[in-house]
Amino acid sequence: MHLDHDPAAPAAENIDFADFLKVDIRIGTVVGAELYKEARKPSLKLRIDFGKTVGEKKSCAQIAAHYAPDELIGRQVAAVVNFPPRQVGKALSEVLTLGFADEDGKVVLFSPDRAVPNGARLF
Repeated sequence: MHLDHDPAAPAAENIDFADFLKVDIRIGTVVGAELYKEARKPSLKLRIDFGKTVGEKKSCAQIAAHYAPDELIGRQVAAVVNFPPRQVGKALSEVLTLGFADEDGKVVLFSPDRAVPNGARLF
C-alpha cells in the first residue's frame, strides 16, 4: 500500500466507524532516542513508554530532518500500537509513530497540545 503525502491527494474511501476502532492509536512519552545511521532516509530509533497496558515499545521513524534525539526525550507522541512489528533494516519497529509531511515531504510529529496519560487512546 502506498500512502500519498500530497495535501492535494483525494480523500481516502469511506470506512465504517468499527474499522476506525480497529486502529489502536495511543499516546506515549519518548524515553530514548538515537540516530539510526544505517537507515536509507534520515531516521531515529525511539523507545516510547505507553504506560502499564501497552508498555515500552520501539519505533523507527523518518523524523531526523526536523528532530534531534535529545530534544525528543520527554515529548509525547502518537503511535499505532497494534500493527505487527516490522523489520526496518537491522532494527525492529514495534509501533508506527504518527506525523504529517511538511511542504518538503519531511515528517512533523503528531502529538497532543496538552499532556495526557501515557497509554491514552485516540477516539
